[in-house]
Amino acid sequence: MSYFKQKTKYEALTGGEAVAEAMSQIEPGVVPIYPITPQTPIVEKFASIVASGRIDSEIITAESEHSVMSMAIGAAASGVRSMTATSSVGLAYMFEVLNIASGMRMPIVLNVASRALSAPINIHCDHSDVMGVRDSGFIQLWSETAQEAYDNTILAVKIAEHEEVRLPVMVVQDGFETSHTLEKVEKIEDEKVKKFVGNYSYPYSLLRSKHQKTFGPLVLPSHYLEIKTEQWRAFERSEKIFKEAGQELKKITGRNYPAVELFEVNEETEAVIIAMGASAGTIKASVKKLKAEGYNVGVAKIKLFRPFPYEALAKAIGHIGKIAVLDRAFSFGSRPPLFTEVRESFWSDNSSAKKQIQSYVFGLGGRSLKESQVEEVFADLLSNDFQERTRIIGEEK
Repeated sequence: MSYFKQKTKYEALTGGEAVAEAMSQIEPGVVPIYPITPQTPIVEKFASIVASGRIDSEIITAESEHSVMSMAIGAAASGVRSMTATSSVGLAYMFEVLNIASGMRMPIVLNVASRALSAPINIHCDHSDVMGVRDSGFIQLWSETAQEAYDNTILAVKIAEHEEVRLPVMVVQDGFETSHTLEKVEKIEDEKVKKFVGNYSYPYSLLRSKHQKTFGPLVLPSHYLEIKTEQWRAFERSEKIFKEAGQELKKITGRNYPAVELFEVNEETEAVIIAMGASAGTIKASVKKLKAEGYNVGVAKIKLFRPFPYEALAKAIGHIGKIAVLDRAFSFGSRPPLFTEVRESFWSDNSSAKKQIQSYVFGLGGRSLKESQVEEVFADLLSNDFQERTRIIGEEK
């Protein structure tokens, strides 16, 4: 058979298009939108699919991101599966309503093409927008590639709607670096996606008049603590549900869905870099080169940031004494956000005293991470050049 007559199982898609394809297979009932760079390709592609008649979803164009999430909450509360997407200041504008979505236990899926926050104005990637809302009550799944953005969108629905969870889920990919980059993506068959996610079933539907409910009530000190505590407990349960959903999806795709993905990590590994998002690909390329030169180095990529997989990370790299954490955001007045979580992972068993963990910040405003810079980080680790302060990668002097 001629090569050109063979049917390939891959499609060339950007990260934004991959998410839109996953959404179309899930076929949400309502998708409120307010386009913003670099998230726009998600809703553009999805809107074109709806316009073609391929699926039957209702797209609602809102006047702001605040209204987008408000509409998504209304749809979910009415018994309809709802999804949307945003980025940067759009996510910041949603902040008030993000907490409402989580507090009302609405299983909404929100795709984010991560982008820097103003000021100054910048439309390129860093993680300041997502880190700014990390405590808003959304589960967070992080994507390195278009394939992961696609898979995570499907996983997110399963996790969000699980009866032990019922929390909104944020699927994060790096703006432009993933959202606009063409990659090969292996799609799952439509019927398999629909069977995996199942039918939307929200037991407290606003429109079921025979069973009266109250949404968004005033809650005084007598009950507020208990409500928020149950929300917190749902987060604790969600890590187990993430693992179970990943195992189920693996049976369909053959791909793994760990909370912490390891690359070239074994018992002999001396030093490891921990990161999230598209930059993990650059770090992996550097690791391949350094391994060929005889250095025992590796990468640990965080795929589940909320809830943070403390035990999984400690178990995966607990034997490694030299660790660098690469954050793509500051936490002003504190240590960078990923670094603080990593250090906490090794605090409970008092192993932090045995480890050297160096904090780095890189790539703000879309600045690229270079392989040579990754090699410098590993050089710092292997030469025991650790500092108490956070180091900045690529700063112009």
